[in-house]
Amino acid sequence: MRSFVLFLVTIAPIISYCQSHKELVIKEIDANYERYVNIAHELWENPELGYLEFRSSALLISELQKEGFEIESGVAGIPTAFVASYGSGDPVIGVLGEYDALPGMSQEAIPEFKARVDGAPGQACGHHLFGTGSMAAAIAAKNWLQSSGRQGTIRFYGTPAEEGGSGKVYMVRAGLFDDVDAVVSWHPGDANTSNPSTNLATISAKFTFTGHSSHAAVSPERGRSALDGVEAMNVMVNLLREHTTEPTRIHYSITKGGDAPNIVPAEAQVYYVVRHSNREELKSVWRRILKAAEGAAMGTETSMSYEIIGGTYDRLPNSELAQIMHDNLTIVGGVSYNDQEMEFAKAIQNSLNVKKPLESAGKIQPMVFTYGKASADTGDVSWNVPLAAIRAATWVPGTPPHSWQAVAAGGMSIGHKGMIVSAKTLALSVIDLIDDPTLLNPIKAEFKERRGPDFEYEALLGNRKPALDYRK
Repeated sequence: MRSFVLFLVTIAPIISYCQSHKELVIKEIDANYERYVNIAHELWENPELGYLEFRSSALLISELQKEGFEIESGVAGIPTAFVASYGSGDPVIGVLGEYDALPGMSQEAIPEFKARVDGAPGQACGHHLFGTGSMAAAIAAKNWLQSSGRQGTIRFYGTPAEEGGSGKVYMVRAGLFDDVDAVVSWHPGDANTSNPSTNLATISAKFTFTGHSSHAAVSPERGRSALDGVEAMNVMVNLLREHTTEPTRIHYSITKGGDAPNIVPAEAQVYYVVRHSNREELKSVWRRILKAAEGAAMGTETSMSYEIIGGTYDRLPNSELAQIMHDNLTIVGGVSYNDQEMEFAKAIQNSLNVKKPLESAGKIQPMVFTYGKASADTGDVSWNVPLAAIRAATWVPGTPPHSWQAVAAGGMSIGHKGMIVSAKTLALSVIDLIDDPTLLNPIKAEFKERRGPDFEYEALLGNRKPALDYRK
C-alpha cells in the first residue's frame, strides 16, 4: 500500500502538468476563434481550384509568417505549395493542410440549394476548414513549444490540388517528408472519428481523340469523328466493368465533345479516374482501359493520346497514432448546436436521403478500423511516413461530401465549430509526440511492419511534372 501511495505521489505532478498544458492550449485556440473563423470564411468566399489557389495559399502563408514560421514556398515545382517550419531538431512532426475547391459547386450558406455564383467553384469538401484548422493547430503547438523549452520541429505542409491533382504526391516525390517522424491530419465530415483506415488507390488521365472535321450533312463520309472515338472508348470501358473485381471504381466525364452538331468533331476529350484497393490490380485495370482507348481510335479511324493527370496510393493505416488522436479527440469533445444551428441542421436534413441523429455531432465515435471507398493523395504520404487523420463534424450528420449541403454548412458556424474541434485535437496530438518522443517508437514499429521490408516507393503518376493546368 505504501509503494502504491508513493507511486501516486510520483506521477501526480506529471498528470497535473499534462492536464494543465492541454487545457491552456484548448483555451488559446478558443480565444482565437474569431480569427480562424474569419480566415476560413475568406477561403470559403473566394474558392480556388487545384493549382490555382494563389490567394488561398498566400493568406495562410501570411498568417504563419506572423507567427514566426519559416516559409519555403513554391516547393516541388508547384507555385501554390509551401512548407512552414518552426523549431529545430527531432522529433519532426508534420501537419497537413489543404485549401482547393471543387468546380461548379458554388452555394450560399443557407439550407436550400442556391448558387452564390452560377457555375463557380465551391468548397464542397471543406478544404477551407481543413487548411485553416490545421494552421490553427500548428500555431497553437508552436506557442506551446516556445513556452515549454522542449526540442522539436513543427512543420505545416500547404498542400494544393488534392481534388484530382495529386499535389502531395509531387511533394513526397521531392523528398519533403523524408526527415519527418509522424504526420497528423484531418478532414471535414459529418461525425467525429479517429479511425485507422485505408482507402482506394487511383490513376487518372485525360484521353484526347483527334479526327477530321467535315459538314455533317453535305459530306459526312469525309469526316472522322473524334467524339465517336470517345464514345466508343466509353462503351468498351462500360462493358469492362462486368469483368473487374468488386473494389474497382471507374468514373469518367466528357470534357470536350464538339462545338456544333452539324460539324463532325475533329477533337474530343474524356477524363477518366480509376480506383482500386490493390495497386497491382489497379495497374491491371488501367492497362485494359488503355487498350479500350487504342481500340476505339482504331475502329473510328482517329488518333488518340493521353496525359496522366494524377495517381495516388491507398492509405496505410497506423492504429498507434490513431489512438493518440482518438484520446485527444475525446478530451476535446464534439460539436454542440445552438438553437439557430439546430434549425439550420433540421432544414438541411430534410434535403438528405440518409438521415442520422443530429445529436451525433456532439459525440465521439468509437475507434474502429474502416475501409474507405474514396481516395486521397494522403495515401502517398502514409507510405513514406506514419500518418493518421481524424474527421470532425463540420457538416450536418448524414451530409455527403461534394454536395451543396456540405458547402452550406462549411460557410456558417456548424462548419466553424467542427474546424475548431480538429484544430484542438491536432494541436494536442502534436504536443504529445514532441513532449514524449518515446510515443513514436510503437508508431514507427507498426509503420515498418505494415509497409513491409521490401517496399520501394514509386509514384503511380510516374515522372511527370505537376499537372498545373488540369483545372484550366
